[in-house]
Amino acid sequence: MHVRRLDPILVDRIAAGEVVERPAAAVKELVENAVDAGAGSIEIAVEAGGRRLIRIVDDGRGMTPEDLELAVERHATSKLPDGDLFSINTLGFRGEALPSIGAVARLSIVTRTAEAETGSAIVVEAGVKGPVRPAPAPKGTRVEVTDLFSATPARLKFLKSDRSEAQAVAEIVKRLAIAHPTIRFTLSGEHITAFTYPPEEPGEHGFLRRLSRVLGAEFHENAMSIGVEREGVRLTGFASLPTYHRGTGTAVHFVVNGRPVRDKLLLGAVRGAYADVMASDRHPVLAVMIDLDPRAVDVNVHPAKTEVRFRDPAFVRGFVVGALKEAITRYAFRASSTGGTRTLESLRPQGAMPLRPAYPHRTHAIRPTSAFANWQAPLDGSERSYASGLAERQGNLSDLAAPSADSRANLQEAQSETDEAPLGAARAQLHGTYIVAQTQDGIVIVDQHAAHERLVYERLKRERAASGIGRQLLLIPEVVELDPLDADRVLAEASALESLGLVVEPFGHGALLVREVPSALAGGRIKALVQDVADALAEWGQGASNPLEERLDAVLSRMSCHGSIRAGRRMRPEEMNALLREMEATPLSGQCNHGRPTYVELKLTDIERLFGRR
Repeated sequence: MHVRRLDPILVDRIAAGEVVERPAAAVKELVENAVDAGAGSIEIAVEAGGRRLIRIVDDGRGMTPEDLELAVERHATSKLPDGDLFSINTLGFRGEALPSIGAVARLSIVTRTAEAETGSAIVVEAGVKGPVRPAPAPKGTRVEVTDLFSATPARLKFLKSDRSEAQAVAEIVKRLAIAHPTIRFTLSGEHITAFTYPPEEPGEHGFLRRLSRVLGAEFHENAMSIGVEREGVRLTGFASLPTYHRGTGTAVHFVVNGRPVRDKLLLGAVRGAYADVMASDRHPVLAVMIDLDPRAVDVNVHPAKTEVRFRDPAFVRGFVVGALKEAITRYAFRASSTGGTRTLESLRPQGAMPLRPAYPHRTHAIRPTSAFANWQAPLDGSERSYASGLAERQGNLSDLAAPSADSRANLQEAQSETDEAPLGAARAQLHGTYIVAQTQDGIVIVDQHAAHERLVYERLKRERAASGIGRQLLLIPEVVELDPLDADRVLAEASALESLGLVVEPFGHGALLVREVPSALAGGRIKALVQDVADALAEWGQGASNPLEERLDAVLSRMSCHGSIRAGRRMRPEEMNALLREMEATPLSGQCNHGRPTYVELKLTDIERLFGRR
């Protein structure tokens, strides 16, 4: 078969397969054109998920008739004035979007510049370009794409449902709205909850307001401010507290030089920054802008321009990790506001209750709807009885009759000293697990095991960074039997573990001899400690590419659990207050090593609402 040159229209359709993968991709390209045109307001409408109609209306600069005729030609663009591909300052620059869309759909453009008395219009249908005609139009550009992929029916088979495609369009618009908070964005159409994001003022406060509109009102209360600049790279934005997270990474937003991207390097940096304070299956909520010299980043590595390549990827990753870790350390004493909200919701009765209930004379029993549902009032004045489910535990009720510890009213001096502290003064211990403290304007409930686990972990890290973790020699070395593969993993890292205070030796097939343990973990269960270390090594893998410090921190995180105050241990008032004060002085104490909150705070006003006092 002879080599031949492809038909130009066929070339456009092949190119469209790379640029216009689905309706959301077409919306992205057209909205980016509107942003580059200096639009202050952009309206997007879709029908049938964008397959039947995509309409983009902006109030940007518009185009002259001559520019409009060239705009639908292949590789014609106004965004590379000097032809320098190494210094790109716009979102769209390839000159492929409009001709690619016109090759697989019916494309109609109406546009007018501020200086022109009348507008211009052009239609491109299935790759065939019509003439430019005069048309009435306001300043700006109106683009309509109808019957997308009508010229390539095979592509339609790969589209998802109209609802799924519409949701993909909404996600694209939200990402662009985050990247450009000073522009008004409006989205409407079928299968979409219409929204409008009004323009915000430039700067940090305007950006946070836009994020609160896009990511949810709760984000405002749980956001950490980030603002760092080094070696010509500036990183600004907001990231969520470690205890405020999502089940997927869809709420992680990066904007590089005004371009929203989903880059593996940056996503890995987020994972590394939060590894110490968040469970591996959870993801933070953040929106961060990275501004740097356009020559230091290549945005031309993907047809859809969703990925970038940095000239110095190691520096950028380290810079992002460092900035996020600094913010986490600065803010991490705080726990997310959603913890208190969830606690209040769990305390509310299941049925609707009036704020100020009346108590009319009644001759019948009322079904209890609260946590006291199993309690039955005595009918004959005798001793109260308990319904099924609680009767079995009657013998233990005396243990719950009084709190484990109580700061009595006559201890006014101690109370005045600690009530003003952020975590207040310990008042009781419930079920041997939770510390209840009183603050100046509410109460705090602390999970004693989770809190102490974080404190032990931070202590071990400080010791390792200073002069090495203190070790305690076991009077009688303990033999620990493991799976042979786990034992081999531990022995292979024996030198690294020794720097962490754990000294082990081989002791036959699948067995280890433990001679020393970290002083902070003395008295713990050694077998469980060694097994957790083996699990941590298996999780990270031998010779893993992660930095050594991250791997050692992962091991320390597992180890610290065995030196923590266990749930069920009764504590004296002075012990509980000492734990609260140490939490206040320890970075990252707002969450345990696994990302769970160590405490929740309830404001007095919220508690009063529960009882109809407000």
